[in-house]
Amino acid sequence: MNPIRLPPFSRLPCASSRRPPDHMKFIVGLLVVAVVAVAPGCAQQDWIDRTLVTVDVTGTWLGHTVGGSGADFRLELEQQGSTVKGFLRLGGGSAGQSGRFSDGPIEGTVAGDVFRFKETRGGFEGELTVSGDEMTGMVSFWSQRRLSLRRVDPSSLPASPPR
Repeated sequence: MNPIRLPPFSRLPCASSRRPPDHMKFIVGLLVVAVVAVAPGCAQQDWIDRTLVTVDVTGTWLGHTVGGSGADFRLELEQQGSTVKGFLRLGGGSAGQSGRFSDGPIEGTVAGDVFRFKETRGGFEGELTVSGDEMTGMVSFWSQRRLSLRRVDPSSLPASPPR
């Protein structure tokens, strides 16, 4: 009796020996590189934007809302890192004459060049962009209103910018 001879293993067809065409490998490789290159950049940029403090709002700021019967604003602010505490004083205009809105403490944060704040009693909130000794943006009380402020007393500013 003759034994059955099988061809060597290297000559047997096998599912794992099938390879995708070269252009498919190229496309898959390109997609992997694109995902790896883009994903960390987006996350890092968002993290930097949320934590970077590029301005200091410490001092006294005066200004008014634009349009309608504008209200005069006075903000007395002290910043430590990205945290801001202070006091809001209103005068004139419809907001200053209303019993619903009055002077009061505020709390806020600075991220990049944007100052966001809320009155601790919940009457006001705002988001202002800071450029040197000027701030402009929107505040909300009865409705959204444009607010423009100028720093009049920077004497309490720190000697060096915040880190």
